[in-house]
Amino acid sequence: MIWGSDFSNTDMIMNALLIAIPALLCITIHELAHGFVAYKLGDNTAKMMGRLTFNPIKHIDIIGLLMILIIGFGWAKPVPVDMRNFKNPKFGMAITSFAGPLSNIILALIVLFVYRLLPFPVHSLGMTIVSRTVVLSTALAVFNMLPIPPLDGSKILFSVLSDRLYLKLMRYERYGMIVLMLLMISGRFLNFDIFGRIVFQPAVVIANNMDIFVRSVIGFFS
Repeated sequence: MIWGSDFSNTDMIMNALLIAIPALLCITIHELAHGFVAYKLGDNTAKMMGRLTFNPIKHIDIIGLLMILIIGFGWAKPVPVDMRNFKNPKFGMAITSFAGPLSNIILALIVLFVYRLLPFPVHSLGMTIVSRTVVLSTALAVFNMLPIPPLDGSKILFSVLSDRLYLKLMRYERYGMIVLMLLMISGRFLNFDIFGRIVFQPAVVIANNMDIFVRSVIGFFS
């Protein structure tokens, strides 16, 4: 199976739903992981704000949701984290940040294991949902590991910097979001899809390799 090969459905409403449902699952798990790990490390901000929940409505960002429906990829409302509550603020922030992408890889693996262990064939619609969930979840992990503020990768990278430089760089988070949005819409206006090259193409490769891994594990224990 070539994950991601079905992203050409001509029914716009159905296509939007088949993108939105997996995307909402992926971003909900991602943000919940941030909040949960932060809570375990001593920061209860996310819990106080009602963000430790599987309810996707609590995590929806309107612009991010529109981007999901328009270009097939977007973002959620960031979980609030107060790094001052961590014993080691920078290290705690790095672990909290890494929890999001890691949760997406775990989600993709769980979906693959469930799909491969089903004792009956899956309808084409179910295949589409499985494929898109795996690819979107993997793409979300790849995307968030980019070292561009305010993405998780930047917080992990900045954690090795001095406190003075760390705080200085974090001031530029809002500008990073503009860069990311330009990258995301590049494929709509340019002949060269930068976002697809650096996010979706690696995500499809990783998803295919995870599928091979899952089949190998199941085959080994069968």
